[in-house]
Amino acid sequence: MEKVKAIFKKGGTGPGPKPGAPVTHQEQGASRGSSSELRPIANNDRSNSPARSPWRAPLFPDGVAVWHDCPDATVDICFVHGLTGNRDSTWTADRQFEPWPKTLLPPRLPRARLLTYGYDAYVVRKSATSANRLVDHAANLLTDLTNERASHNASSRRLVFVAHSLGGLVCKEAILLSRNNPEAHLRGIFDCVVGVVFMGTPHRGSWMADWAKIPASALGLLKSTNKSLLAILETHNQLLESGQARFWSMVREVREGGRPLEVTCFFEELPLPAVGRVVSKESATLEGYTAVSVHADHRNMVRFGSADDNGFKRLFGELIRWHGLANPAPSSQQAVGGTIPHSVLSRRTCSHWVVPFGRNESFVGRESILQQLLKRIPPGANKDDCQRTAIEGLGGVGKTQIALEAAFRLRDKHPDCSVFWAPTVDAGTFENAYREIGRSIGVAGIDEDKADVKVLVKAALSREEVGRWLLVVDNADDTDILFGPAGLSNHLPFSRTGSILFTTRNHEAVVRLDIPERGVISAREMSRDEALELLYRGLKENQTRDAASAAGLLDFLADLPLAIKQASAYMARTGTTTARYLDHCRSSDKTMIKLLSRDFEDRSRYGCIGNAVATTWLISFEHIARNALAAQYLRSMCFLSEKEIPRVLLPPADDELEADEAIGTLKAYAFITQREGQDSFDVHRLVRLVMRNWLEEKGQLQEYRASVLQRLAAAFPFPEHENREVWMGYLPHAQTALECGGDATEREIDLLFKMAESYSILGRYQVAEAIYRQLLKLQEQVLGEEHPDTLCSMNNLAIVLSDLGKYEEAEAIHRQEWKLTKKVLGEEHPDTFTSMNNLAEVLRRQGKYEEAEAIHRQTLGLKEKMLGKKHPDTLASMMNIAIMLDSLGKYEEAEAIHRQTLVLKLEVLGKEHPDTLSSMNNLAHVLGNLGKYEEGEAIHRQTLKLREELLSEEHPDILLSMNNLAEALRHQGKYEEAKAIHQQTLVLRQKVLGEEHPDTLASMNNLALVFEKLGKYQEAEAIHRQTLGLKKKVLGEKHPDTLISIMNVANALDNLGNYEEAEAMHRQTLVLRQKVIGEEHPDTLASMNNLAVVLENLGKYEEAEAIHRQTLRLKQKVLGEKHPSTLHSIMNAAHVLSSLGKYEEAEAIYRRALEGYVTVLGEESPYTLVRIRVLLLPAKDPPFVGLPTRPDLTRAATVT
Repeated sequence: MEKVKAIFKKGGTGPGPKPGAPVTHQEQGASRGSSSELRPIANNDRSNSPARSPWRAPLFPDGVAVWHDCPDATVDICFVHGLTGNRDSTWTADRQFEPWPKTLLPPRLPRARLLTYGYDAYVVRKSATSANRLVDHAANLLTDLTNERASHNASSRRLVFVAHSLGGLVCKEAILLSRNNPEAHLRGIFDCVVGVVFMGTPHRGSWMADWAKIPASALGLLKSTNKSLLAILETHNQLLESGQARFWSMVREVREGGRPLEVTCFFEELPLPAVGRVVSKESATLEGYTAVSVHADHRNMVRFGSADDNGFKRLFGELIRWHGLANPAPSSQQAVGGTIPHSVLSRRTCSHWVVPFGRNESFVGRESILQQLLKRIPPGANKDDCQRTAIEGLGGVGKTQIALEAAFRLRDKHPDCSVFWAPTVDAGTFENAYREIGRSIGVAGIDEDKADVKVLVKAALSREEVGRWLLVVDNADDTDILFGPAGLSNHLPFSRTGSILFTTRNHEAVVRLDIPERGVISAREMSRDEALELLYRGLKENQTRDAASAAGLLDFLADLPLAIKQASAYMARTGTTTARYLDHCRSSDKTMIKLLSRDFEDRSRYGCIGNAVATTWLISFEHIARNALAAQYLRSMCFLSEKEIPRVLLPPADDELEADEAIGTLKAYAFITQREGQDSFDVHRLVRLVMRNWLEEKGQLQEYRASVLQRLAAAFPFPEHENREVWMGYLPHAQTALECGGDATEREIDLLFKMAESYSILGRYQVAEAIYRQLLKLQEQVLGEEHPDTLCSMNNLAIVLSDLGKYEEAEAIHRQEWKLTKKVLGEEHPDTFTSMNNLAEVLRRQGKYEEAEAIHRQTLGLKEKMLGKKHPDTLASMMNIAIMLDSLGKYEEAEAIHRQTLVLKLEVLGKEHPDTLSSMNNLAHVLGNLGKYEEGEAIHRQTLKLREELLSEEHPDILLSMNNLAEALRHQGKYEEAKAIHQQTLVLRQKVLGEEHPDTLASMNNLALVFEKLGKYQEAEAIHRQTLGLKKKVLGEKHPDTLISIMNVANALDNLGNYEEAEAMHRQTLVLRQKVIGEEHPDTLASMNNLAVVLENLGKYEEAEAIHRQTLRLKQKVLGEKHPSTLHSIMNAAHVLSSLGKYEEAEAIYRRALEGYVTVLGEESPYTLVRIRVLLLPAKDPPFVGLPTRPDLTRAATVT
């Protein structure tokens, strides 16, 4: 069914031309009601589409990259991905933006340097695959890692590998290559490796090796293959077994020699959707070595979302158990506790302590940052300079508290060192702090009225006789105060026995203070464990019992320490539980802002500054406002999604320099971060919320929201697969901007249309429906219900409703839209033809074939009259009639029209036009129905080849052709090849479309059908049940496609002999189909047929006979006597009569069916040949003793 791809024009001039009528791609499922349920191919007129740019894959990230550096590291941990993996994304969990080792390990392994290695591990691809063998990848790993470690003076440092899948084999081979390498420098890897973690490594092979056996002609899109890598994954592969033996022999020798070399093997507990376990437990583990399971599938077993993930805990536990890699500094409580010796007390009397706060008993975590600080800030750490260090980060991230804890720890470790504290909230607070310092160290004249306190204290601290000191300059944010007329930076002392620690939210201040990069320590949000500990401080047990709500609350608060402390204080004061507080946060943005604006008592913060998060950031907003463009950028960003904001959505600048300076200002205050290698930014979630509230209070909210929506509408392209990376990047921002308050207006019509179409392409039909309804209501108010743009939205809403299985409502809207289009544009307008076509299609989906065929023929007549017989739209209508005849079982007539249409399209459009390829596809389909499988397969292969040449890599139409080819192979009994291609298609659809897209679910369904043909009934049942669960979630329990999956589960149970359960499910499907699509719909009749078959298997012959006779009568009425499905029912009726011993009647009915098969399908059809065989049975046998009772011969096909 076609979708009108109109682009609305300014001034309401109406939509552009609607595309021609659709080419609906119908794919029959297996007989007995199974379905391959492929999506239709729309025959869209592309002439008005924008020019397409070929999609190019990014360069493959290979070699060693450093995730986390550590100047005093004692161990390197190198992560190596597996087959088709990537050195970053393999280790990145869903909805996370960084690899988990990069975020979870540094705080827990403070003296570990974290590396990741990438290599081209793709084995099948349209473009050229790497020809490297396993040993080549291993040699590259050895060389790259050796060179990287040498460049960091780490050649002798301990080394641990964590390897996933094929990466484990690469690591084993690299270690073996290093062991006796003739190059001395390359032997270092073997000498230093102390442990290997294997994550799902196929030590004994994997099913993925099956891909190596696929004939090149069957690979379709994936026609470049690295078969050497695939071959080594085969079970009993000699190279694999040899490498395994050599590695484990080496491990034993090393251990016997007294050197530690640890090995742990992790294996996957769950199967990949529809694919199964990629690496079995037997292959992933080794007897005599630790084996640990991860409750995830092969892909997700190395993707940990948080430190609470059991898989992470188990892996981390192994690392700690092996080598004690985590050596956190003593906690603050340990540092405080115990008796201080008298000698220490006596030395401390020579030092000074001028700090306005006591030790924060609620301080938790931050050990990694503290360790870095305690190495830099002690006076004398750099004997030739007065060390300068800075803690920078977002307001509220805890910089002051970290500095305070560091000051106390420094005092405990260096009692002879004085500690001074000078806040720079304003010039006055700084001078008052200096006065206290001067008094403490006895500066002469410090209390005189005209004394220049800042000059006196600077001079005093610059003299070495004052001794060792640390000066903490807190809140060094305002560059005007630091470098303006007040010039506080000019009054900072210099002494080689001193050290200065700054805290700031402004990176510009760090740069202007001339602090070297190695002296800048970034404070970010807390880890989840730290955040939980801080949240629970001061709360009672009954407030924190709900762990899920606590985690949800921390998600809302973005693990920001000040926000957590504020929430914890509120809950402690009111007795509120975490669940209740989370409900407040979720209730509305206004409630959230109220909570963020509530002040609270905190003795470790300045009394002159509000403690609330919102108040803290308002100060930064005021500083940023000095750069007008930076302020505009932040105001715009607060209406967009918090991740990956492209620069193009920000207000235009006069020049690039001005734009860069504005971005630099926002980055300096840590409100935004720039994505590495991209011109896009992330903004802090709570900053967005506080900024929107600030704009609302100033009455500027709708003004800025309107400007953001205007830029979005201009930048958002019309969505197509070729530009999906662009519009998918804009989609979350458009959604956020529309949700930010205020009703949609006329200015948002174009944006709403593009969003609805985007969600439809993504298969998110419920969201598309909601937006189309909103759009339609807006257009009716603004443009009127008879405006062409309004009619366009009506059409598209009806199409989405049809995709959702809401056929009756879709039909009603299509009829209304057709009526209005005829009234407004006339009966012979092209848009009227489109309306007729789409109405006919929804009628066909409901099984209303006669009316659908009549409308299609009427449309064809009008198009021939108005457009000519060779117009592309006329040819599209010819093809729709052929599809209609296919649905009616009139295969020969359908074939003739498909061939005629194809000849004309080749003449008019050429062989490479998408519409021509659609005709080839549909001709191949009807040839399959006629039993002309070889010719159908050949055309499917040709279609696939042409689509590969014309479309971008991994285009959905290519995946559709791959699926169709696999189905053609399945119908010919080429099950292994069909299975391999279906598995490829499924993996690619999961990647390109998502795991819950209807096309992906169709691939799962089709793969299960192949498993049934291979006799793997249990695997088929499992996939059918999984598909059913996803369809219920995505499409709803009563969607026609969901009902197909219920029936397929029932059929699988029938195959397994679970007849009672199969009967119950068939009865359930039948009742639902009668209610949803009607008692005479072909799918309903298929359910009746299948119920009768399972009743026959249960020996309930009389009831089975009654249902078969009723089914036959209805099929004769709806489909006609000669429809193949009707002939199947005649055969099934004969079969049950034979089971009842009514042989004469059975044989008469059987001969009637046989005559029909010969007439309709011909004498050479597989169906006909099987039936003729029965006539050749010995006379003593009943007529149906030799007739197979397999479902594909006795059950009706379901048309979808």
